[in-house]
Amino acid sequence: MNSTSLTALVLAHLEKANNSSAGRSAHTLHGGREHALRQTVVALAAGRRLGEHESPGEATLHVLHGSVRLHAGRETWDGEAGDHLVIPPARHDLEAVGDAAVLLTVALPGQSPS
Repeated sequence: MNSTSLTALVLAHLEKANNSSAGRSAHTLHGGREHALRQTVVALAAGRRLGEHESPGEATLHVLHGSVRLHAGRETWDGEAGDHLVIPPARHDLEAVGDAAVLLTVALPGQSPS
């Protein structure tokens, strides 16, 4: 059984994001090619974005720290620490309103659980 402190992970990756020219840092907690489920902590420095991209399939976003704004077409969703969102199956981007960290959970199509 593996256990991870999300609090410690968020703090470490927010520091990395703020010291990175890209303004972001990520760490996959669970998943990979052999798994149907992938969970990744993504940290973004204030004002930075994950540019518009296709939806990876079924996905959720749990805000762990700070505040974010998700844009999908003409729809916008503002999330604060503790909020959870089912990501729409459309092109979208994610913006950090302030320093922020999220847990992205994705069910990968075509993968079978190990």
